[in-house]
Amino acid sequence: MSWLDRPAGDTQITHRARLWLYAIAVAVLVFLLLPTLIVIPMSFSASQFLEFPPHHWSLRWYASYVASPGWMQATATSLKVAALTAVVATMLGTAASYGLFVSGLRWARLVLMLLLTPIMVPVILVAIGVFYVYVKLKLLNTLAGLALADSMLAIPLVVLVVTSALRSYDMNQELVARSLGASRLRAFLLVTLPQIRFAVLTAAVLSFLTGFDEVVIALFVSGGGNATLTRDMFNALRDQIDPTIAAISTVMIAVSSILLAAVQLFGRSRRD
Repeated sequence: MSWLDRPAGDTQITHRARLWLYAIAVAVLVFLLLPTLIVIPMSFSASQFLEFPPHHWSLRWYASYVASPGWMQATATSLKVAALTAVVATMLGTAASYGLFVSGLRWARLVLMLLLTPIMVPVILVAIGVFYVYVKLKLLNTLAGLALADSMLAIPLVVLVVTSALRSYDMNQELVARSLGASRLRAFLLVTLPQIRFAVLTAAVLSFLTGFDEVVIALFVSGGGNATLTRDMFNALRDQIDPTIAAISTVMIAVSSILLAAVQLFGRSRRD
C-alpha cells in the first residue's frame, strides 16, 4: 500500500482523497514565500543593480551594509525600539488580558474589541493621529515615542495570544494558591504565568517583530538620529535602487525566522 492510500489522520480519509487540499496548501505557501525566494538571491548579487537571478555571486552588499554608519545607526535604533515595544506591549497586553478574563464584567467583550481597534483601523490613519498627538507632546523623533506608537499596534496581538491561552487554563489552580494565603499578584506570578509562559513568550516575539518591521508610523514620527531601519529603507527605495536594500531585507528575514523558530522550539521542548 502506497502512502497515498493510507489514512491521513484518525479518520479513514486517505492522502489521495486530500491531494486537492495539499495542492492548495502548496500554492498558498509558494504565493507567500515567492517574494522572499526572490529577494534573498538578489542580496548575493555582484551587480550594481537589483538582478534576479544573479549572474555573479558576492557578499559586497552585506559588507556595504555593515560598513555604513548610517545603516548601522538605523539598525541600532530599530532594535532598541523593538525591545522597548516588546517589553511595554507584553506587560500591558498580558495585564489587560488577565484583567478582562478574570473580571467577569458584562462589558469585558466590548472592552476587548476596543483593545483590538488599532489592528482594525488602517495603519495610515493611526499614524496620522499619532503624528498630531506627538506634535503636541513633543515626542516626534524620539525612541520613547516610537516605542509607544508601535506598542499600540502590538498590544492587540498580545491580547489575542494571551487571552487564547487563558481560555485553556484552569483558573482553579490560581484560586487554590490564593486560598492558601497568596496574594493575587503572587498567585499570578507563581502559578498562572508559568502555565501560560509559552503564549506570553510568543506575544513578546510578535511585539518585537512589530516594532522591528513597522514602517508606516516610522515614516511619520521618526527621523534624524532616531530614524528606523525600515524608514531609511523606504527612503532609499524611493530615491534610488540599491542592492544593499536586498541584503538588509535578507537580514531582517533571518532575524524574524530565527526568533519564530526559537519560540517553536521552546514550545516543543515544553510539550515534551
